[in-house]
Amino acid sequence: MDKPDQNIINEIAQELDCGSDCYYSQNTKELICIPNADLMATGDEDYYKEVFKDDLEKVKSQKKDLIKFEVLKSFESFKIMEDFKNEIKDDHFKEKINEALNKRKPFQNFKYLIDTSEYRENWFAFKQKELEKIVVKIMERNNAST
Repeated sequence: MDKPDQNIINEIAQELDCGSDCYYSQNTKELICIPNADLMATGDEDYYKEVFKDDLEKVKSQKKDLIKFEVLKSFESFKIMEDFKNEIKDDHFKEKINEALNKRKPFQNFKYLIDTSEYRENWFAFKQKELEKIVVKIMERNNAST
């Protein structure tokens, strides 16, 4: 099996970060990305099914040939934020992150802290790299060459 190129790994990671579940065909190298149904639960389900009808049908008909990549669970995203905190050399900022993660609404607190800091770009690069590692692990688990 051919090695998926870094562009596919990168694209899947970005789609996951945006809230889409991804389905990758090792045979055709096709990538199908559909907004996570749980995230769409607040919207009109019929509209969702209509807009993504073709993709949903492709996934259903090719299910056995596809590798599925699901949007991270909250605890997985939280772990990435904690790992980022551990990479920070500035003890003062590290403590601020620790406080943000231990308060009510940790995701909102973390986002605000990062968005208003000099570490914003570092965070995005770190998160992308971590998501790519997850994508590669899933591919390896599904016997895709990486």
